[in-house]
Amino acid sequence: MLSANPSLIVTSVLTIGVILVNGWTDAPNAIATCVSTRSIRPGRAIIMAAVFNLLGTVVMSLFNQSVAKTIFHMVDFGGNAQEALIALCAAMVAIVLWAVLAWRFGIPTSESHALIAGLSGAAVALHGSFGGINGSEWLKVIYGLILSTFMGFGLGFITTKGVELLFRHSNRRKADSFFRKAQVAGGAAMAFMHGAQDGQKFISVFLIGMFLAQGQSDAGAVGIPVWLMILCAVVMGLGTSIGGYRIIKAVGMDMVRLSCYQGFSSDLSAAVCLLISSVTGIPVSTTHTKTTAIMGVGASGGLKKVNWSIVREMVLTWVLTFPGCGALGFVMAKLFILVFSF
Repeated sequence: MLSANPSLIVTSVLTIGVILVNGWTDAPNAIATCVSTRSIRPGRAIIMAAVFNLLGTVVMSLFNQSVAKTIFHMVDFGGNAQEALIALCAAMVAIVLWAVLAWRFGIPTSESHALIAGLSGAAVALHGSFGGINGSEWLKVIYGLILSTFMGFGLGFITTKGVELLFRHSNRRKADSFFRKAQVAGGAAMAFMHGAQDGQKFISVFLIGMFLAQGQSDAGAVGIPVWLMILCAVVMGLGTSIGGYRIIKAVGMDMVRLSCYQGFSSDLSAAVCLLISSVTGIPVSTTHTKTTAIMGVGASGGLKKVNWSIVREMVLTWVLTFPGCGALGFVMAKLFILVFSF
């Protein structure tokens, strides 16, 4: 297909670039706490995250493709297939620009939110109206925001209190040793669920590009080939291996100072929230879920335990991502269509 369709090459390269950036800027959130509590060295944590991202993408895509289908049907790139493909490429460029800017300032932006916003902005530019937005699927994004915020925070708070109650009479040294090991498992679970959520989102973008490059503006039913699952997972893992220490520092060290049992509580809470979201087909941000879980863990010891200035920066980024990346996707799509449509 690539040899017969040059436009598909461009689309594939841009999509791979977005997946790489996701692994680079978003996946480090999964291992932020186990690194910050020194349960595992950064190099080993990054390798672990890359492996479990791969497993999460493949396993969840094989058994439950709800999230991929939600993203696939969220926007309508129908009509002129060539212009639609150009608009999709523009959205990918906008998402990469947004992610790199956020990484530059060490702010853990959500690539999931950026992806949804960039695609929506490009679809609006393509149609000249909001007719290209599927409201019922977009509503799942709102559900995801509410779920990840309140469930993440609530589970973080409750899990921490429960762990403190269960281990209140335990030997401190033995308990620390146990939770140090448990937190490595928690980090692996978070990396697995990151792959399960974000891997499917980017697989759906690949599929949209493949259909448009073949001139099919109305794709109909969607099926995910295994080779595509593996490709997306490997690229995401490569992005994670490149680095991401700035994001790890902002999430795992600057926002709340965590002990091993608190880090384990945040990982467990966020992983459960992501599992529920993935099974029900609700696209949520792993960044948003992990950071709200950490806030809940910190708040369990008193509100003063949380560095609210860092929280404000993160919340501001979340709030700005939808209009900011959406507007960037809109402008880039209009520009690309003007320049490349002939």
